[in-house]
Amino acid sequence: MLELHDCDATLLNDMQQIKTIMCEAACKAKAMIVTEHFHYFLPFGVSGVVIIQESHLTIHTWPEHGYAAIDVFTCNSKLALQAAVQYITQQFNAGNVTQHYLHRG
Repeated sequence: MLELHDCDATLLNDMQQIKTIMCEAACKAKAMIVTEHFHYFLPFGVSGVVIIQESHLTIHTWPEHGYAAIDVFTCNSKLALQAAVQYITQQFNAGNVTQHYLHRG
């Protein structure tokens, strides 16, 4: 789980750019994308999911707070999750990043 603070509000409100970043992050992890769906909220904010064969990546943004909550969830320990996390944090250029790791199962 990632919590990104102090991000650019314009980027956090750009559904197409967020979709591109999240799909590319899945590719960087060497995951197989099954489908994706993103939704833009009025007046601002984006939520989206990239379903991967191995589970999913999700994002919820609050541009008015410069904040994004991101989950990178997988049931395959062979994926390059750190590559995905690194790519996401670089692309959003957050001033403050908090990572939480949760082992399930």
